[in-house]
Amino acid sequence: MGLFKEFKDDFSQAVNELVPGDVPEREAEPKAQAQTADNLVVDTIGENVDVASELSKLDGLLEHVEEQPQETAVPRPTPSENFAEQTIKNLQEEEQVAQMNEIPAVNNIPEVNNTFISGEVQDETSVITASTVLTGDLQSSGSFDIQGTINGNVMCNGKIVVTGTVNGNTNSSEFFADVAKVEGEISSTGTVKIGAGSVIIGNISAASAVIAGAVKGDIDVQGPVVVDTSAVIMGNIKSRSVQINNGAVIEGFCSQTYADIDVQGLFEGK
Repeated sequence: MGLFKEFKDDFSQAVNELVPGDVPEREAEPKAQAQTADNLVVDTIGENVDVASELSKLDGLLEHVEEQPQETAVPRPTPSENFAEQTIKNLQEEEQVAQMNEIPAVNNIPEVNNTFISGEVQDETSVITASTVLTGDLQSSGSFDIQGTINGNVMCNGKIVVTGTVNGNTNSSEFFADVAKVEGEISSTGTVKIGAGSVIIGNISAASAVIAGAVKGDIDVQGPVVVDTSAVIMGNIKSRSVQINNGAVIEGFCSQTYADIDVQGLFEGK
């Protein structure tokens, strides 16, 4: 109220100094001040001003302004605050949806790859290095190159090449041993080749065979068998045909059981 009181005193002093006859005649300049409380208009420029009346109006206006309660402004969220809240809400909803999508469905169980079971040969070779020793069975839809030691059975749809040691049975589409040691049965749907310097202890069954190493076991081959000069075989040979090169050693009998010739029919009636 100090500011309003000083304004009132200054205004009163200025009015008292003015005499109605001394005020020069001039065109009145419109100057209206809107009062929001009682729509009051104070004219301090016009002639014949009633000082007491104007001062009483001013006192009433000041008292009215003093008595008005001050309204507490309630801060409203700015557009930027609303945008930030909406953005956070959207991110939370997206995170919940992402977590739900990470849960695997019970019905979407991946199918088991039956490539090996169906017998298809994959164009890949698993190499067992010379310094590797594995204990357990091996299985692949491709091929094996065994340079180390395997203590277990080996099965694949492709080819098995052994330049190391296998203590177990083998089953493949082709088999080749080169300066290798195999203790177990060898089964192949194709050709079996036993190179010089290899030692096989076990039976051999295949579609065809070439023997240049040492074999202790029976050889059952649906097609031809070639026994090379360096071969040593302790066992029987059953095949369609057999070729024994000079120098080979065979302790057992050879039978062309699968030959196309009817051997028994040739001697009937004789």
